[in-house]
Amino acid sequence: MSEQPPGDRPVLKWLWLLVVMLIAGAAIPAQGRVNAELAAAADDPLISTLFTYLVGMVIIAPVVFLTRRGRRGLANVRPAIREGSVSWWHLFAGCLGTYFIFTQGVAMAAVGVAVFSVAVVTGQTVGGLLWDKIGLGSGGPKHLNGFRLLGAGLTILSVLWAVSPQLSANGSLAWALMVVLPFTGGFVQSAQQAINGRQTAAYGTLLPATLFNFVTGAVLMALIYGGKVLIAGTGDALPAVWWNYLGGALGLVFVGLGAYLITQVGVLVTAMGMIAGQLVGSLVLDIVFPAPGSVIAFATVSGTFLTLVAVIVASLPDIRRSRPS
Repeated sequence: MSEQPPGDRPVLKWLWLLVVMLIAGAAIPAQGRVNAELAAAADDPLISTLFTYLVGMVIIAPVVFLTRRGRRGLANVRPAIREGSVSWWHLFAGCLGTYFIFTQGVAMAAVGVAVFSVAVVTGQTVGGLLWDKIGLGSGGPKHLNGFRLLGAGLTILSVLWAVSPQLSANGSLAWALMVVLPFTGGFVQSAQQAINGRQTAAYGTLLPATLFNFVTGAVLMALIYGGKVLIAGTGDALPAVWWNYLGGALGLVFVGLGAYLITQVGVLVTAMGMIAGQLVGSLVLDIVFPAPGSVIAFATVSGTFLTLVAVIVASLPDIRRSRPS
């Protein structure tokens, strides 16, 4: 995984970053599909979240401790905290991710993939605007110019258009309350990405922040799942299908790449680019591995394309500012 974009030319650099955003975002619906399958097979949404963090931790730990870049990054953690560029509580950003993954297992089946996607995207976009404004990510506060606000609004409208063939009316209070879960899940996930970006800038590499995410998430989920077992017992037997356990590997993709992207383009544009990746990834999944109820229509493809336009609109000031005079 390269941590430096190729070349110094701003347009080529931005195109490279856009590809990274799409890859990172596409891992999210793939993880959601895998986790939903595991949660349904085990009849326990907590088990998919637990395995996501355990598998991710097992993969990332050797990379951090056995590589020079990883060890050098770990050595920078204490000085970064002492200097104030990172706070001690930033190390627990992975606990925010457990909530988002939990909403995948609980709310997606209850409200449907389409409504879930709109709620998550709205939460991510609102969160991206807020965290950029207050400077939670790296680089300090960012001015919310008209391009960023227009791009954010266009992103939400694009997702609504893309999933409109799947939307259905449901006015029950329980359903409305369930929609709050993915909205808040997207909101806190954007905070997690912002904090990870701040750590990546402080340590000089994304590896320590990624490790901390999966270690703290695994510990938290182990405690929650252990309490659940004591009260209600275990669910059904775990499935033997190997790809049901790929959620952790996919989580490494969007957590690690998201942390890197924050340092390059900020929280909002990262969130918007990954949203475009989510739609592209969902479209590919629905074509190659269609799920029950999936719909591919003109609005689906057009809305997906429009999210890419929204990312370009929001990024225009940064691209123009970085061009040589």
